[in-house]
Amino acid sequence: MGPEDVRILALMLPETVAGAHSGNPDFRVGGRVFATLWVEEARVVLRLAPADQAALCEAEPDLFAPLDGAWGRRGWTNLDLDLCAEETLRAALLGAWRMTAPAELRAAYADLG
Repeated sequence: MGPEDVRILALMLPETVAGAHSGNPDFRVGGRVFATLWVEEARVVLRLAPADQAALCEAEPDLFAPLDGAWGRRGWTNLDLDLCAEETLRAALLGAWRMTAPAELRAAYADLG
């Protein structure tokens, strides 16, 4: 997967908008960032629930790694795009979207995915 795949798949999620911070493209729902794309590094940083982060990092340590420090302890997770399959990227983006989206939006799209 590549950066353009992240853009396409992230923007397919309900009420997602593209933005940018610190010179990197990001994706937001409800005004909050759920994914930040690091194009040159071929990675995406995702806001995951800590339990989801732990499960993904254990299941696929070559793809997923928590950020260092407090950000990582809060669930922010690196995903290496070079080795990532589309299904894995889709599921990770959806997990980050669900972690970030307002409750009423999550409820409206409970069957998503």
